[in-house]
Amino acid sequence: MAQGGVYMQAIFRGKAYGAVTVGERGQLVIPAQLRKEFNINPGDQLMVFAKPDKKVISLMHAKDFAKFLEQAARMISKLERKIDKK
Repeated sequence: MAQGGVYMQAIFRGKAYGAVTVGERGQLVIPAQLRKEFNINPGDQLMVFAKPDKKVISLMHAKDFAKFLEQAARMISKLERKIDKK
């Protein structure tokens, strides 16, 4: 598959919420429907991720990312214990 097709698949696996404009200070407004569906409220902290190809930017609630890191740490600890037993 051509590289452009890979980008199209990555983008259209989700839902489009419309276009946003970056303001002079680098701010953007998250569309209301997306905020509602993802329970994003004023004052919430979001983690911002970008793929190395600089073509996709993702957002995630910081609290969900913290939970992910906790789970990853537990899994790493289990793997370390298994390795130490060998």
